[in-house]
Amino acid sequence: MQALLHNIRSMHNVGSIFRTADAAGVEKLYLCGITPGPFERFHRPNTPLLKVSLGAERTVAWERAASTSRLVNALHKDGYRIFALEQHSASVNYRTVKLTEPQWRKAALILGDEVHGIPFFLLKKADQVLEIPMHGKKESLNVSVAFGIVVFHLLPHMK
Repeated sequence: MQALLHNIRSMHNVGSIFRTADAAGVEKLYLCGITPGPFERFHRPNTPLLKVSLGAERTVAWERAASTSRLVNALHKDGYRIFALEQHSASVNYRTVKLTEPQWRKAALILGDEVHGIPFFLLKKADQVLEIPMHGKKESLNVSVAFGIVVFHLLPHMK
């Protein structure tokens, strides 16, 4: 599995996603748009991110991507199934998706920014939009928490 982090602003969220990605065996993270990376543009460490990731930035492959849209197109062309994690009229409960080992390896999950989520032009490119049902008064979860819930659910259930 790969994950596309589209315009996630918080270094703490990105660091947490790195750490969770390592724990789940995610192959690669794509840092898209303004999503911060482990090192800033002058190659100095992004200390808040590194404090949270606890070294996972060294164990999970990552790459910057200028255009999330072009990246999704390239992954589709390479045979990836694209999931978006977003509350939307076309979304389905994440629990309805079960992946086998080969499907897991060719899946990518798009995560959106903390304020606006995933833009409509990216949702249209996804093969399936997943959501986590909310039962309380709050409408959503923190992006790094939501990533953890869904990525561990999508892990193939191997014996």
